[in-house]
Amino acid sequence: MKHFVFIFLLLFTLSPLWGQDSAGNIFLGTSPTPSLGVKTNLLYDATSSINLGLELKLDSRYTLDISGNYNPFTYSGNRKLRHVLVQPELRYWLCEPFYSHFFGIHALYSSYSVGHIKLPLDLYSSLNEYRYQGNLYGVGFSYGYQWVLSPRWSLEASFGFGYIYTNYDKYECKTCGKLLDSSYKHYLGPTKAGISLIYLIK
Repeated sequence: MKHFVFIFLLLFTLSPLWGQDSAGNIFLGTSPTPSLGVKTNLLYDATSSINLGLELKLDSRYTLDISGNYNPFTYSGNRKLRHVLVQPELRYWLCEPFYSHFFGIHALYSSYSVGHIKLPLDLYSSLNEYRYQGNLYGVGFSYGYQWVLSPRWSLEASFGFGYIYTNYDKYECKTCGKLLDSSYKHYLGPTKAGISLIYLIK
């Protein structure tokens, strides 16, 4: 139920961005044929997570970026980074869409099952000892930059910071581990990171 409430609130927030032409066709922004970018985040690709992003031009300074990530795999040693992640973002461009600097505000939702993972710098060391399964909800701000590689290809780097709330169950780190605890956590810190390859459809 919480998932549906979150999605409803997100669509309600973005509803002023939708429009309708004289034929009754629904579109985003001020034009029925906005520019479109299709992208993949190379950082997620490096973790074998399936991901796809779409970015729609709304007007001369704004775009709507929507990305989705999916990882259903269990790796050797029963390591898990399973998750579904959806992250929409409204962007403001200092120059023009799909070029140079931008600032954004984003939301995110994820359902996850993570365990037996050792992170760099020994961050969240308990992930190597236990499995955590739950949901997280968040909002944040971001900054990014896009470089034009050719008329159809671009490269983007972005980073976001914000707030996340997660509720989770903690298990022994086994295939069918024993439930040890159920809890929740508030988090303030990085909420997104990306180096994305983009194909532009004009």
